[in-house]
Amino acid sequence: MSQYDGELEDIINRANTGNVAGIVSIGIDVSSSLANITIARRFSCVKATVGIHPHDADKVTDRELADLIELARAHQDEVVAVGEIGLDYFKAYSKPEIQRDVFRKQLRIAKQLDLPVVIHDRDAHQDCFTIVKEEGPFPRGGIMHCFTGALHWARRFIDENFALSVGGITTFPNAKTVREIATHIPLQSLLLETDGPFLAPVPYRGKRNEPAYLVEIAALVAKLRNISIATLAHATTRNAQRIFNCRFTAPSEETS
Repeated sequence: MSQYDGELEDIINRANTGNVAGIVSIGIDVSSSLANITIARRFSCVKATVGIHPHDADKVTDRELADLIELARAHQDEVVAVGEIGLDYFKAYSKPEIQRDVFRKQLRIAKQLDLPVVIHDRDAHQDCFTIVKEEGPFPRGGIMHCFTGALHWARRFIDENFALSVGGITTFPNAKTVREIATHIPLQSLLLETDGPFLAPVPYRGKRNEPAYLVEIAALVAKLRNISIATLAHATTRNAQRIFNCRFTAPSEETS
């Protein structure tokens, strides 16, 4: 996104120095998906996704959906998932019925490409789950990104072969629901994310978020689960490698 213009190398170096071994950069439309692929080809620690965010569902054309397929097929070494797709009834920039239609189409694209999905679900848990259930099963699974739903919804998505990813919100003092998810879901179903440039964790709240800040989220989640940061780092790295079917070098016990 534009918040990172001109600073990519420094941002990625800070992440690597801070022991963040792998970054999955998320597509939100065709142009950002293509930009992600370019970044992933430049930096070996970065992988890309391709997808159209529900905010832009009203503007999606069949040509753009075909473009996503072409990008994923032409860049199989870089593209590891279809996303960020889903439903957003909070801001509702696009009509809900159009969001649902575009969501279904992109879920089908993911199955066609044999890729996992990265799902955005904001104030749309029931419809999101219903569509996932109806369009499934998803052998490659996927991730409920920056999930803020209740624990019972988290468990229902896990039953459909989806993992849950938590981000900077977890470090906010009033984030009870997200902390319950970070604490209680199975470790093999948990991932960490930044959702950069948004939702920077404490102590960077209000600033531009970046991958290096993942360590703050990891520290809080490890504390909630009463495990070491190293244990959490290895588990979430393995989970990412399994879901995205790619190799990231896990942080070592000595440097975690």
